[in-house]
Amino acid sequence: MKKNIDHTDPAKNMNTERGNGGETHQRADHDTRAMTTQQGVVISDNQNSLKANTRGPTLLEDFVLREKITHFDHERIPERVVHARGSAAHGYFELTESLEEYTTAKILTETGKQTPLFTRFSTVAGNKGSKDTPRDVRGFAVKIYTEEGNWDIVGNNMPIFFIQDAMKFPDLVHAVKPEPDRGFPQAASAHDTFWDFVSLSPETMHNVIWLMSDRALPRSFGMMEGFGIHSYRFINKDGKSTFVRFHWKPVLGVQSLIWDEAVKISGADPDYNRRDLFEAINNGDYPEWEFGVQLFTEEEANEFPFDHLDATKLIPEELVPVRIVGKMVLNRYPDNFFSETEQVAFCPSHLPPGIDFSNDPLLQGRLFSYLDTQLSRLGSPNFAQIPINAPKCPFANNQQDGHMQMQIPKTRTLYDPQSLDPERPRESIKKGFESFHEQLDDGVKGRVRAESFADHYSQPRMFYRSQTPAEQAHIASAYAFELGKVDTPHVRTRMLGHLVNIDEDLANRVAMALGMKLPEAIEPAAPVQDLPTSEPLQTIGRTPKSLKARMIGILVAEGSKHSEIQKFEEAAMAEGGRVKIVAPNKEVTLDDGTIIQADERVAGGPSVMFDAVVSIIMPDQAKKLAKDSATLDWFNDAYVHCKAIAYCGATDEFILSKLPVEKDAFVTPLAELDSFIENAKSRLWEREPKVRDLA
Repeated sequence: MKKNIDHTDPAKNMNTERGNGGETHQRADHDTRAMTTQQGVVISDNQNSLKANTRGPTLLEDFVLREKITHFDHERIPERVVHARGSAAHGYFELTESLEEYTTAKILTETGKQTPLFTRFSTVAGNKGSKDTPRDVRGFAVKIYTEEGNWDIVGNNMPIFFIQDAMKFPDLVHAVKPEPDRGFPQAASAHDTFWDFVSLSPETMHNVIWLMSDRALPRSFGMMEGFGIHSYRFINKDGKSTFVRFHWKPVLGVQSLIWDEAVKISGADPDYNRRDLFEAINNGDYPEWEFGVQLFTEEEANEFPFDHLDATKLIPEELVPVRIVGKMVLNRYPDNFFSETEQVAFCPSHLPPGIDFSNDPLLQGRLFSYLDTQLSRLGSPNFAQIPINAPKCPFANNQQDGHMQMQIPKTRTLYDPQSLDPERPRESIKKGFESFHEQLDDGVKGRVRAESFADHYSQPRMFYRSQTPAEQAHIASAYAFELGKVDTPHVRTRMLGHLVNIDEDLANRVAMALGMKLPEAIEPAAPVQDLPTSEPLQTIGRTPKSLKARMIGILVAEGSKHSEIQKFEEAAMAEGGRVKIVAPNKEVTLDDGTIIQADERVAGGPSVMFDAVVSIIMPDQAKKLAKDSATLDWFNDAYVHCKAIAYCGATDEFILSKLPVEKDAFVTPLAELDSFIENAKSRLWEREPKVRDLA
């Protein structure tokens, strides 16, 4: 609660003067740095260009104006083709269990050290100016500045990908991006071209069903899992290889939004997840993940009922447990968004000795594509010298020149071998990166795909059948919503044919929601298996009951009881929750005369921005608010989104009585503070079928 509001304007003490035209000039004094040009020349006037006279033409000789405008005109760089909208933070990685048996990488063998890192989260399909909360895959990329060079784990919040071969990546992205003849929809897969492509590409079925699940609507970045997606190799000191998949497991657990909630949040606060990350770090609620690995041998992989080199397949944790060996903590927000979040360049090819690639054809293509796109975006092969990308360990090579070269080599020899400068760096067989000496077969070169990649339905079936009933309803409803936006009938029919192979109940639910007949199943390329279900694939079923990092909204107005507000604030914060005050006005006088500043006005702070809500208002204010549609929506949305509500007597009499709000176990009076706090740790999913028509 923000009180003791200070309206003092610091500008009055910043040596402020008025110019001839009434413009504001703030002059440097002995305590203030003087503004300069890029060349260090002090600027005398930053408000007016140089003119021939007061109303005459601007002079070309004004180098201050030319430099300022020229730099402004070139401020933008090409945005990423995918993952353009991102947010990031600094932090550290700490190893808690050595993997020396499997790898020589020091970052994974030396426990107890804190190694700096930078992590970027992103949506995939939208441009840089799109919203945080679309139904989309989220990028989860981590750059660890190890003492043996940078290690980039470039993955997503889903353990699989849409396609099996990098050859198909441009097609996938062109299909999901805005349709080229009309330029929309933005940041959405609910359109004909996406569903036309995926319905003709059975390999996409697994990632598509994840996209239709609650995993595509994360509550916050700190409540997302991260996955390296591909199989990689660990190489130990004896040259032995072990396959590995990487996992980031959030300490807060995996938590998601409801679709209707995500839609409304995008209008109320397009920066919802970015703001949450910023506020969490500023409040000292540092997001944290456990780092885990799935380790398996080639012999074990040969026994899997799928091919682990296929990026559309996950490895169930029941088959290969995730071994927790470290943690990541994000504890500092970037100082400058562009310099760090926008200019950071991740490449899967950045890894230290002791880790190597597998033959996953999607990974192999990414090794080329990521480097290539950084050259386009950042304009030079010297992008690695930008501070956010530069290694924090010593580095030396014979690269020279190029745009934006920052290094100044003091030598006459930038080649190898050479004999003129004995101090120049040389290769090291002892410390250097060495690829695994894989025994290759005598097969014939060709553009072919392995038959072991042909099963496109067994894992989507496993995923759907592993979900709780509420999650299954969300998945079916998501398919119905997306396919309801598809105008081409045969695309909808084709997609339903795929769903029959995944699960007939799912296919029936979607077909009924669309008012369509269920078609024949698409002929599968390989027999569909009934794999064992996997509980770790759930979201709702594994959401921890906790108030940590969750946000409580408290509605107050003129005359609200200060002591009651403090009681709920203290109770929420004691459980690790955060609180924001919502009111009709920005400033409110409470019953004891205290003036507080609301975090949000009711019209700008809808309940979709909170995980639970409280109302502490007096009868005269309740009567007024009962006539306000934003206030009625505030309570109604909290109810239909299955959230906990604590209400005062005036709220009950004048507001809740107007709404279809049933006083179930999650709608409680203020006197039941303990019950509210316990309820606020989760949602009442049993309420959802009563308030929403699900497929």
